[in-house]
Amino acid sequence: MPSLHIRQVLPAALAGLLCLTALHAQAQSRADSAESPFFEDLPTVLSASRLPQVLNEAPGAVTILDREFIRATGYRDLARLLRLVPGMQIGQERGHSQWVTYHGLGSDYPTEIQVLIDGRSVYAPSSFGGVDWSALPLAVQEIERIEVVRGTNSNAYGANAFLGVINIITRHSHQEHGVSGQVNAGQHGIADLYASWTGGGDGLGVRMSAAQVRDNGFSGLNDSRRSQTLSLRSDYRLNARDELMLRAGYSRAQRGLGYPDSVFGNNAERDTDSEAATIHLTWRRTLSEDEEWLVSLYRNHESGIEKWLAAAPAFPNVPLNRNRDSDRTNAEIQHRFALTPQARMVWGVEARRDETESSFLFGGQKPPVLDLYRAFANFDWHLTPTWQLNLGSLLEKNSGMAAQFIPRAFLNWQASSRDTFRAGYARAWQQRNLFDLYGDVRAHDPRSGALLSWPYVSNPNLRTPYVDTVEVGYLGRFPALDATLDVRIFNERITDFVVRQTVTSPAGPLPLPLPSSQFVNVDFPVELRGIEYQFRSKPWTGAEVLFSHTLIDRRVNDRAIAERTSPYTASLTWLQNYGNGWSSTASLLRMGPLAGGYGYVPRYDYVSRPYTTLDLRIARSFRMDGHLMEVALNGINLGSPHQEITDRSEQFLHPDRPVNPASSMVWLSVSVDL
Repeated sequence: MPSLHIRQVLPAALAGLLCLTALHAQAQSRADSAESPFFEDLPTVLSASRLPQVLNEAPGAVTILDREFIRATGYRDLARLLRLVPGMQIGQERGHSQWVTYHGLGSDYPTEIQVLIDGRSVYAPSSFGGVDWSALPLAVQEIERIEVVRGTNSNAYGANAFLGVINIITRHSHQEHGVSGQVNAGQHGIADLYASWTGGGDGLGVRMSAAQVRDNGFSGLNDSRRSQTLSLRSDYRLNARDELMLRAGYSRAQRGLGYPDSVFGNNAERDTDSEAATIHLTWRRTLSEDEEWLVSLYRNHESGIEKWLAAAPAFPNVPLNRNRDSDRTNAEIQHRFALTPQARMVWGVEARRDETESSFLFGGQKPPVLDLYRAFANFDWHLTPTWQLNLGSLLEKNSGMAAQFIPRAFLNWQASSRDTFRAGYARAWQQRNLFDLYGDVRAHDPRSGALLSWPYVSNPNLRTPYVDTVEVGYLGRFPALDATLDVRIFNERITDFVVRQTVTSPAGPLPLPLPSSQFVNVDFPVELRGIEYQFRSKPWTGAEVLFSHTLIDRRVNDRAIAERTSPYTASLTWLQNYGNGWSSTASLLRMGPLAGGYGYVPRYDYVSRPYTTLDLRIARSFRMDGHLMEVALNGINLGSPHQEITDRSEQFLHPDRPVNPASSMVWLSVSVDL
């Protein structure tokens, strides 16, 4: 959709929304006096401000994917669930490679959204940063719910919450004791196993889970995946006030990468072996409903073996690798309390250390240790029964960088028991990953030691980007349709945005004609304006319908940057319970033109075409010998073939065809609760 059309739509959409909801609020004003408190049936969210808030009191737009919804989709991959969230732009270069962003703009390894599991950041400090979505030490079946904060939230969670937060909350170990299991089998070598045991007593709960995910990925690619995951969650009530939570996880993944004919073998076919391990301990002291202390300590470890031989005329068997090891240690203290019956506050401090080893990616050197310190506070004040003020701030200090102050202010107006308006401003800084600053990759001839190519040149003087976000929103409830409407209208203006561009090689002309590149700040703002909304309804018995739509006007002076955001996305999901154990889920997904990331060789350009795809699931649940069982037939990427994200240099070699179209996948799943 052309940006001109979007600029015409946005003012009209805003004016129409204001008129519609004002009339709706006026019509309900008399009925409100006899009704129960505002939105009493709306869920409570934890991620928007670190304060438990009913959804319409949160400072910003929040989407919740609960356990029942997650199970109804049947998805094997966590990232695929996020396609159903307004504003999310997601693509796959291959079956196990997930490119997950909010409003696009991401590099090859996006870092614009903070991703948490039970409050623990899962960003990889090593090499390129980002999140390895297919190697998290977590099974989809363990998730209780996912809260997605759509919009800048760095004042609560620091620099990586640049454009939003994804908080994955796992099931409490006191829930549903017993044994459960699931088997998936189908096309492309799909062969998954999952088993879980939950038990305990005398205040102690324990859940242990094991999972294996196997498939051959997309057709025609070196794209196999074999991953194993072990996880533990234990919750122990010491007394009426104190509870301990221990979470530990380990995952190992073997995956195929690369292409057989990449330029000089810069992205040759290879296999990679990665490991991730974590241990997370939390102590929670609840003094009253309005006061709580939280102390959290975790350690993450990630490692990967990824090496191959590049080749060029006269220079065969040039060794390349992305071998890496990283460790993150994090400690946090948080205190939540009530100042008055109308005002609450949460404050806390956090300290973190990131250490990385990756000799080839950093010019044979060990990159510096990164120490981070934060102090944060969020304040929630009900000025009147209908007006609410949310204020937040965070002070963050990173190694070698000046301290950064991050503010946020939101005002919510509950115009009626069914209509809430919100407006706010927030600023956020984006922490640069180690590779952006210190990445220094050089290829040498193994026989002579001569320098052949210098594809990445470090830039330790890279400035820290920041974003100023202004938004207005509306959350409405329509009882006649048993429906809610959540609207966000936003303006996100990024200063000092970082891109990768070609530069003159520090060593002058080199034998291999691959360009040198460096991460640099652009000297113009990158601005995204748009509207996104989700309509969720239960229009008839047993049915639930979700429709999400996003329009973005990309105001950028550089076409290549603008193309890294799709101007529109949409999804329509229909869940139906037919009775007698039968149910179905159908999701129709639409993605506009998108160029994900920037590729291995920066001078190549490619934009994937718009596509529409369909996911389907039909399930039957029943009891056998007193145990609940479910059999389901699942399918994703159904319909016409499409391409989502491509390797640009590989696509340049084959301009007549997509080099990595997404494959349809169909599988049968059987699950049982004992």
